[in-house]
This record gives sequence, structure tokens and C-alpha cells, in this order.
Amino acid sequence: MTSSKNECTSCEQYNTEGIESVSILDEMSACASCGKEGNSDDMNICNKCKEVKYCNAACKKKHRSKHKKACEKRVAELHDEKLFKDHPPREECPICFLVLPRTEMISFNSCCGMKICDGCVYAMEMSEGGKDLCAFCRTPRTTTLEENLKRTRKLIDNGNADAFYMLAGLYLRGVAGLSRDMDKAHELHHLGNSHASGRHDLEVDMKKAMYYWELAAMMGDLDARYNLGREEYRTNNNHRRAMKHFLLAARAGDKRSLDIIKEGFMKGVVTKDEYANTLRAYHERQKEMKSDMRDKAAAAQRHPWNQI
Repeated sequence: MTSSKNECTSCEQYNTEGIESVSILDEMSACASCGKEGNSDDMNICNKCKEVKYCNAACKKKHRSKHKKACEKRVAELHDEKLFKDHPPREECPICFLVLPRTEMISFNSCCGMKICDGCVYAMEMSEGGKDLCAFCRTPRTTTLEENLKRTRKLIDNGNADAFYMLAGLYLRGVAGLSRDMDKAHELHHLGNSHASGRHDLEVDMKKAMYYWELAAMMGDLDARYNLGREEYRTNNNHRRAMKHFLLAARAGDKRSLDIIKEGFMKGVVTKDEYANTLRAYHERQKEMKSDMRDKAAAAQRHPWNQI
């Protein structure tokens, strides 16, 4: 009786001849201009779309005019993929660990560089001996803007991004012993708004405004996202693109955008599922930010104390 040896087809124990050749083929690419094959790692890639390869710089230059339209289309697609991603999770208050509310309900402390919700600041103010202390690090509040400026510069040296934002506000107002330096303010603060409105000695430049708003929106700024939607709707007459911005902002907790999405649903611009999912996400974001202490702070009409 003879026995036959069967090869294992699942683990390919005996079928190894083609493995090396397959991996080599995977590493090969054809030049988009002349068609010559070469190693992918050694080829010249399109700097914009990153998807087309050439055997040398000469082929790349020769093919540029033919590739331009497809390249620009792909670059726009890649940009929109990044621009219309869901907003990153919002920061949490370092004391109560609840999601931080909007800016007007947050205090920034130049002593420790922390952003604290109104509820925790209010609780500290109501505690015995806590009225004049930072709710996070218990450092006494400063009494002068100059002292705050000194603390803020120290935070900047340590890379605190919020300190840059606060310093920009000082430059805009020209306070705390600072000369009114618009160049520094433009570099640090609300560049999109400045270009959109022509404020602070800048010419109105909506292209630059949109550029800076897009950068801010991709980092999670809801005001910038709202501005993008408004501009697409009013100026560019691109209602669907505008609604994509409003949908993202509303899902992240922006009430203004939610109101526009509701109106869009009534007009048929937004689908029933889009509106329902957005409304659900909006209420979830609101629950994440709600607490009894924050409600008490709001009821007491407490105005946020910002050391800067």
C-alpha cells in the first residue's frame, strides 16, 4: 500500500517557492510617465498627492501637465477627508473630570496653566478660605496684570498652548505693560476672524480666513467650524458642504449649529437620519458637561474669573 504526501494548503508548509518573488513584485512600481518599472522606495513620488511615482525627476516634470488635474482632485479629496473627520474628544476639567463646557464657562489660571470649569471654581469660592485661591493648585490669585504676565510667560516657556492664546489677548488690548503689537497678536490669536472682518489693520482676505478656520476646526475648535459652515452657505452657496460643517459642530455640542441643522431638516437639505443622529449626539455631549455644581454656578450668575 502506497501513501501520498498531501501539501497543507492552509499554512503553505510546502509551497514556499513564490513567496520571495511575490514580495519583490509588491515592492515594484511603474513610472507614471514612461512605464518603466523600478523599486518603489527608489522612485520619485508626487509631492502633492503622494500617489504617483516616477523613475526620475525628468519623467516627473514631463508628466506634470497630464497629472495636474487628477493630482489636484486627489489633494482636495485628501484635504476633505481630514477636514470632515469627527471632532476630537473635548478636554476634561482636571478636578471633576467632566467634559469642559464652552469657553465662557471656563477659567484659565496662570499659576498652574489649567483650565477649570465654573462649577469647580464656584465650589472653591464657596469653601472656607478658598475665595482667593486657585481651585486646582491652591495658589493665591494675583493682584496685578503684570504679575499674571510673568506667570504666563513662564507657562509659555514650558510649552503651554493656552498661555499663548491668553498672551495674544494681552497684545491685542495692549495691557499689562505690553505695547500694542499686532504682528504678535496675529501670529497667536484669531487669525481667521481678523482676515474675515478686516480688523486689526488687515485687509479682508476670505481665502486666508478659511485657511486658518480650517486649521482650527481640524483641531476641534467649534467656533471655527461654525464659521466655515456659515461662509460656505452664505458666500460660496455650497449648502451641502455647509451642512457637513454644521453637522460636525452640532454633534460636538454647538447649539447654533444644531438650530441650523433643524432648519435644514425642515427644508429638506438634511435627511431625517442625519438630524436624528445629530440631535442624539448633541444631547449626549450636553449630558457629559452637566453637573449640579455647574448649574449652581450658572444660577448664581457667576462670571468666569480668568487670571489673564
